[in-house]
Order: sequence, then structure tokens, then C-alpha cells
Amino acid sequence: MLYPIFLEIKGRPAVVIGGGKVAARKTAGLVEAGANVTVISPELIPELGTMFENGKIQWRKKPFSSNDLDDALLVIAATNDRETNLKVKEAAGPNQLVTIADNPAASDFHVPSVVRRGKLNLAVSTSGASPTLAKKVRGELEKKYDERYVDYLEFLDESRTKILAKVIDSERKQQLLKIIAEEEYLLDKERRLEMAELLNKEAES
Repeated sequence: MLYPIFLEIKGRPAVVIGGGKVAARKTAGLVEAGANVTVISPELIPELGTMFENGKIQWRKKPFSSNDLDDALLVIAATNDRETNLKVKEAAGPNQLVTIADNPAASDFHVPSVVRRGKLNLAVSTSGASPTLAKKVRGELEKKYDERYVDYLEFLDESRTKILAKVIDSERKQQLLKIIAEEEYLLDKERRLEMAELLNKEAES
């Protein structure tokens, strides 16, 4: 049984071993999350090369060696050589989390398929059983939770902050938190504006 978690890795060290398509995909996710990423590989595909040229990643142009993992919080073994990937796992320290792209059973964690809509993050994992199914489910979620949720989550975040900070009565506070999560506030921007005005009045009263 895996423990699902959303991890804050901004500024934290992560190492990716490999310079191909899988490594590029994993690296892009780490960069998006703000990690301090080092890629270990003799060569890089153009996508990774662009990240390096733009200063988004560090690159050690060399084969893997055990000291490449020093201080890394997360380690991703994504080479096309199984033996190398297993060596990465063996070299990792007890407090380092390792995922092996071609060996879920030997991994400490799995990178899920993710749908991002602003502050809304939906993660899908089959625990390595079927990445194809995870991709299919992600596609279904992308359709259901469309781009409208970006603005809606901003509304929810701002409204919740006001409610928690300004509304004193605990029962009224819970009532408002339930109301803003109703679907009408997703579908109707005017209703959001009305609620914003109401919350301003609540804060003043």
C-alpha cells in the first residue's frame, strides 16, 4: 500500500539519471515544481539540452557514479539500461527516495499522472500496474475538470482566507465555506462577485 502525498520540493535537490525521453518527462515535472534538478548523463536529448541552456537544470556530462546522489532528496533512475538503474537504487542512502522508471516494484515512490488546474492538482496512480490506464483516467479528468477550475480555485482560496480571518461566528463560518463550494460558483462568475461583496460586508459587520 502506497502513501499518497503532495510534496513541497521547491529549492530541494533532485537527481535524474538518464538523458532520454523518460528522463526529460520526469525532469520537466521536477522543474515545474521548483526543484533544484541535476541530470546525470553523457548525452541529452534536445528537450533536456534546452532546459540546461536556459539554466533550469544542472548537467553532469558523465556516466552515473554513486557520489552523484550526494544530498539528493529525490532520485529518478531513467536510463535505458536496467543494470544502471538498479545500481542507482543500490547507491542511494536510507533517507533518499528513489524511483526506477522500468521497475516499479523496486521503487520507493511512483510519479503519478497529473492534471493541474491552477491550485487544483489531481493525481492518478495504478501503483505501476498500468501507466496506460493511468493516462486514460487522466484524460477523463482533464475533460471533467476543465480550465474553468483555474479561476474557480482562486475564488475559493481568496474567499476561504476572508472567511477564516474575518467571520467570527463558527457556525456562520462553516456555512459560508460550504456555500462557496457549490457548483453555481463554478458556473457563474457573477455569483462569485456577489459572494465577494457579501464577504466584504461580513468582514465589516
